Amino acid sequence: MLKRLFMGILLLIFFVSSTNFAKEKGKLVIIGGVQVTSIMKKFVDLAGGSQAKIIIIPNAGSDPVENSEIQKQEFTELGAISDYLIFTRETADDEANLKKMEWANAVFFLGGDQSDLARDMLGTKLLEKVFNIYYNGGVVGGTSAGAAIMSEVMITGNELKNKDSSRIFITIDKGNVETKKGFGFLKTVIIDQHFLKRKRHNRTIATLIEHPDHIGVAIDESTAILVNPDDTFEVLGDSQVLVYDPTCSQNIREDKSGNLGITNMKLHVLIAGDKFDLKSKKVIE
Repeated sequence: MLKRLFMGILLLIFFVSSTNFAKEKGKLVIIGGVQVTSIMKKFVDLAGGSQAKIIIIPNAGSDPVENSEIQKQEFTELGAISDYLIFTRETADDEANLKKMEWANAVFFLGGDQSDLARDMLGTKLLEKVFNIYYNGGVVGGTSAGAAIMSEVMITGNELKNKDSSRIFITIDKGNVETKKGFGFLKTVIIDQHFLKRKRHNRTIATLIEHPDHIGVAIDESTAILVNPDDTFEVLGDSQVLVYDPTCSQNIREDKSGNLGITNMKLHVLIAGDKFDLKSKKVIE
């Protein structure tokens, strides 16, 4: 009886350990747009190099087949095997798509309009398959729109108050920056992209004043963050990443015109090789 009980306990420990191991998070490679070869090579290496099996998802872009073929060629030149999915919201969960996802150990989201990605994939079995890859140690990456979609609170790029497209995001005021639900690989982080090149400072600050429990990670072009399973990240590439931290700020306020104010919001400007801990909200020295 004791022997049987002992064996049962061992089996239970083995099952729990196996389950936990299977659910080890993978890595995220989040690119601010205009990806460079060194970053893409890092993505391929993390996915297994010549053993990498990457699914490309192009739904954010206006020419998904052409964009996918270009990306597939780059992955081939870097020694990886890749394929891509062409689907709509209605066909996302087709058996052929789900089967391809079971083959893959990495996923890469192309650029375009992040709202289109959210429209086509939120709530689908296909997105569940992407998370399965990630929670079994796989790699998930994206560029531009494919970066913005990583946040749960996602900046869409649209303004709700200012309708003058020749003068975009010229204010830091309440209710102007449109946000929607993203995929949520990062729950407490809001990603912005093309950041320095397109001068997106105002929209990031406004978004964070309205979501002060989140950290803003603003990634420039030709630059990426590599997010590890322990919620630390490293900056890769040619430019900078700005981290805005309003979580310990005070006195969030607005004036009669809707202009927003905040006191003691932190800012870190990171360069290639710098590391940051999203849990402690500190630069890793």
